[in-house]
Amino acid sequence: MSFVIGKDFKGVYVKCITMGKKQLRRTYEATEELNIWPSFTDLISNAFMIISLFLLLALFKSLFLKTAADETELNLSETERQVRILKREIAVLENELGESTDTIRQLSKGSAQLQTLLQRSNSRVNILESEVNRLKSAPPVVVIQDSGEFRFASGSAELPGGLKQYITKDLVERIEQISQERNLYIVEVIGHTDGQINVNSPSNLDQQLEAVAKGERSINSLSPGSNVDLGLMRALEVVKELQEIQKQGRLEGVRFRAYSAAQLLLPSGDFASINRAPDANRRRIEIRFSPIGKAETIR
Repeated sequence: MSFVIGKDFKGVYVKCITMGKKQLRRTYEATEELNIWPSFTDLISNAFMIISLFLLLALFKSLFLKTAADETELNLSETERQVRILKREIAVLENELGESTDTIRQLSKGSAQLQTLLQRSNSRVNILESEVNRLKSAPPVVVIQDSGEFRFASGSAELPGGLKQYITKDLVERIEQISQERNLYIVEVIGHTDGQINVNSPSNLDQQLEAVAKGERSINSLSPGSNVDLGLMRALEVVKELQEIQKQGRLEGVRFRAYSAAQLLLPSGDFASINRAPDANRRRIEIRFSPIGKAETIR
């Protein structure tokens, strides 16, 4: 760089300075154009950072995959353990199921037997119900015991005062009630005696019975020759008393029968064994009610 000394040194100086700055700028720019190392360095640095980042990501991915693989292996081992446990439980359940199947077979056989027993029981229950219904629907049997104020005199068929009063007040009402509830019954009066041997005179019932029954002769005209006679006479006297009450407007439509069972039947209905001792429990009048049915004659 040269300096020109002239009149206007200041101007020349300024000019020189200006030219020097321009030359320096051109020199720097030329140098900068030729200097590529910083850029290469930056490029290498950026590439290294990118590669490092990829390596770091690959490392993280590898660690993640390893952790996931370990967890998967643990889960697989746990799953295998649970599978083994489930297999054992299934085997136990299959064994229990086999036992349950046997039990079910046994229960089925027992159920069939119980069903058979139940059917038999139902049949028996039906029979018992039918019998109960029959007994409920059957009219009662009125038993007048030969004792106390109802007791007949020995060998006599004349009604005691207490028995006559009972027939008039109580027995008539009972017969009317039963007859109305069951649409009319035949009233059967049965005389029962004990096993004592009758020692009266020979029987005259064959000659006098019809006349007594029609009211033409009194009961005292009859002479019983057996317990059969005595039972029939007492039953007939009760029937005659009821017929007298019927003439007064009571017991309308009711029909009566007189029978004798002598010493044959016990109060239980069983046949009596031989017993000639006095027994007040066997001496009685039974009032039975039989429905009016159509007679079937066998020839």
